Amino acid sequence: MKCNMGKTDRTFRFILGTAMVVTGAYYQSWWALAGLVPLLTAATRWCPVYVPFNINTGAQESIGS
Repeated sequence: MKCNMGKTDRTFRFILGTAMVVTGAYYQSWWALAGLVPLLTAATRWCPVYVPFNINTGAQESIGS
């Protein structure tokens, strides 16, 4: 898998996923399980939804490096 996620996207997904897991666990809701999706995509730096649309949010960051 080629990474298709930039640092900003990854950070946003991590914060969102963590908030969903904590809130879902507190209220004993399914949001805790749903929060694992953004956490997993942030950890792998790969989003399967980006593939068919040919989106790569990390492309801008690699130009300056």
